[in-house]
Amino acid sequence: MLGRPAEDNALWVVADSGQGQTRLLLDCGAHVLDGVPFAEVQATDHLLLSHLHMDHVGGFDDFFRATFDRPAPTHAWGPPGTARILGHRFQGYWWNHAPELRGQWFVHDVHDAHVQSFRFEAHEAFAIAHDAGRRAHDGTVLTTPQVAVQAVPLEHHGRSLGFILREPDRERVNPAALAGLGLRPGPWLAALKGGATGELDVNGQPHDAAALRAALMQRETGESLAYLTDFLLDGAQQARLAPILRGVQTLYAEAQYTPEDHALATRHQHTTVTQVAALAHAAGLPALTLLHLSRRYRSEQWPDMLSAAQAIHPAARFPDGWPY
Repeated sequence: MLGRPAEDNALWVVADSGQGQTRLLLDCGAHVLDGVPFAEVQATDHLLLSHLHMDHVGGFDDFFRATFDRPAPTHAWGPPGTARILGHRFQGYWWNHAPELRGQWFVHDVHDAHVQSFRFEAHEAFAIAHDAGRRAHDGTVLTTPQVAVQAVPLEHHGRSLGFILREPDRERVNPAALAGLGLRPGPWLAALKGGATGELDVNGQPHDAAALRAALMQRETGESLAYLTDFLLDGAQQARLAPILRGVQTLYAEAQYTPEDHALATRHQHTTVTQVAALAHAAGLPALTLLHLSRRYRSEQWPDMLSAAQAIHPAARFPDGWPY
């Protein structure tokens, strides 16, 4: 988690498979990148924007400064209108050296059933939104070898997006089973993990690959998280969202208001701490991290807000390092 309580927040994720990484930044409020090394920001592949209110894009200039001319393309994802708004942000600079630049940005407007993409080129001073295609989606809008990203439509006086990130399931060798068979590790293990079939040479002895896989390999479920912020959460929305969230390990969710300010939360289409706790409880989530607290509350009130959430979902907590 980036940012401070009662200030702009964001979530920075590094999905690491051991063979590669995908870096993702979820929202980009003011000063959220202050503690992230410049090289790490520059290596971030995907910016996922829940919506384009100031407190979620106030730090965009810092992110753009690090990524506008990096060798690899940078991708931004957001609700309909994201490409139009970021296109204006791109034009807020003097690009007198543009012909020498090589950066490339793809901005993806995520609609409920399709994604419309646009390409912006640094050598053109980011002046042209090139049509980069339209494709249907079933909820999953982005897939890399390290992570799949599902967009979840939310209501916030217009379309906002939540995101669910899931690592792919992976296979690992059971060391106890390997020792039980009296086999020594070697190149054959890589071949087995790679899907080898038929007879496999194991340290000079033939073995059936299918039998070895059944005896040695264990399937592990990849890690997962959901990020939901700035959204209406009434009974109908909870009934819609709880099944979508089932199976997710950690929910990062806004907790703007106290239970006593329920009417205010509804009017502004935000949530209370108890509403998000009830959602996490209904979805059976192992962990809930509360974020994006309203600055209307004093720090002395934060422990009571957390206690109210924990009374419904005991696994609720604030991000590590937040004082309360």
